[in-house]
Amino acid sequence: MKINRTIYLTLLSAQWALYAAYAQPTDTLQLPEVVISDQRMDIPFSAQSRSLTLIRRAEIAAAPVSSVAELLQYVAGVDVRQRGANGVQADVGLRGGTFDQTLILLNGVRLSDLQTGHHSMNLPVDLEAIERIEVLKGPAARIYGQNAFTGAINIVTQAPQEALASVRAQAGSFGLRQLGASVSLPTRGIRHFASYARDVADGYRYNTDYRMHTAYYQAGLVGEKSDTRFFGAWSGRDFGANGFYGSPTFTEQYEAIQTVVLNLNSRIQAGSWILKPRASWRFNQDEYIFTRSNPAAYRNLHRTQSANAELHVSKSSALGLTGLGVEWSRQWLYSNRLGERNRSSASFFAEQRWQSANQKIDWTPGLLLSYYSDFGLRLFPGIEGGWEPWPGFRVYGNAGYTYRVPTFTDLYYQDPGNRGNPDLQPESALSWEGGMKWQGAVWTSSLVWFSRQSKDLIDWTKASPADRWVTRNLGNVWFRGLETALAIHPGHWIQRAQAAYTYIQATQAADPAFLSRYALDQLRHQLLLSADLKWGRQLFPSFRLR
Repeated sequence: MKINRTIYLTLLSAQWALYAAYAQPTDTLQLPEVVISDQRMDIPFSAQSRSLTLIRRAEIAAAPVSSVAELLQYVAGVDVRQRGANGVQADVGLRGGTFDQTLILLNGVRLSDLQTGHHSMNLPVDLEAIERIEVLKGPAARIYGQNAFTGAINIVTQAPQEALASVRAQAGSFGLRQLGASVSLPTRGIRHFASYARDVADGYRYNTDYRMHTAYYQAGLVGEKSDTRFFGAWSGRDFGANGFYGSPTFTEQYEAIQTVVLNLNSRIQAGSWILKPRASWRFNQDEYIFTRSNPAAYRNLHRTQSANAELHVSKSSALGLTGLGVEWSRQWLYSNRLGERNRSSASFFAEQRWQSANQKIDWTPGLLLSYYSDFGLRLFPGIEGGWEPWPGFRVYGNAGYTYRVPTFTDLYYQDPGNRGNPDLQPESALSWEGGMKWQGAVWTSSLVWFSRQSKDLIDWTKASPADRWVTRNLGNVWFRGLETALAIHPGHWIQRAQAAYTYIQATQAADPAFLSRYALDQLRHQLLLSADLKWGRQLFPSFRLR
């Protein structure tokens, strides 16, 4: 504990020294403002009283990565566990959370799967088609509903206003071949954008070959008072899964996954009212074969569908900004291993944002009332607030209840090495964070403390290595830690350089003798260093260390 306190005090002293030395109103950095509009209310990025990391298009292009999973590895507080290369399959956790506790969205559409959270990163969009990525860390159930237990990652695609086309190709060792193309064609008020990518390789060791394809189409109709968009996305991937599941000795595994997402949404402004209707549908098929050369020996086939409809309404008035909304979802599962199952959910939310002291102080209380057909009704309140004493410097805090219902794999999966538990209860937590962030002329800095007191945490456990993994509610587990980052972007030959550090500590109320598969396996220390340089007019070296 003495070492932990030393870390806290050292970082706090360094941050406050920087603020005292450079916190002048004239030092603010002028960047195009981004409105985080896929949340309930339209609030500018700079006015957010949450831990929100924005990865812009320029940063995506500069990063030496070939997939979204690799890109997210260089975000503070994000833990990416990859099986295979180039994002073939990956699990993403936020601040010590598991892949099931992190919500992934594509243009605001939930990509969560009721079979398992392992499918959340089956992204039906190419890295080159992405405009920005919004990483929200902390309690997010009040904003996005269940599955946003530890936060949410929203991937926003490009919507170019001008005509353009691009083609890229890449080849490498182990039979690596990548090809991608995109085209943008605005015609009479409708913006068309399409992209396709193909990524194949023979594998870096036996039975790790893969084939991945993505196709994406988006159309946007922009009017004076409305913005209507449609997108359709498809991803197909099949790969040798040598040692991916169960045991490293399972060398013959194979998996094939198909994902389709359709979405239609609109933003309509009528005076001081803003209406945001949305309808979306997602399909996922997962075929797993234990012995690739003999599919009949052991085979799992899961098909899931999710239909969603929602309406968000916000109004500006003398009282501030008011947000209301309703959501409905119906999900189906057809599986030779889990059976035929379905789940329905509905939710209602309300929140109010106030500002005072010449808009230097803001606070936003709200609540989410959520109903699940198999777990009943639950209420999740929350609040956030911030103080901006001068432009670019913000002190903020937020707190809220968050939750997650078990997946059908958690509840019903059975095989020789794993056994689900149909008596599982939803996991819940009280989360809070407090911090400060500063955006100066050539540098940005942040420091945040966070805490998550979890109840009935869901995990796969066993008493000894010889036993089967069994799902259970662990009881109370307390996660707490800090996160700090410092970035400079002076221009010239240093385009951007950043250092970020995250510390997480997990404490159980009781410490029973069992092995934890996911929930208690988190990074305690995470250090990230990066630099994007410019040498001459055409050479842009990039360096990353983690």
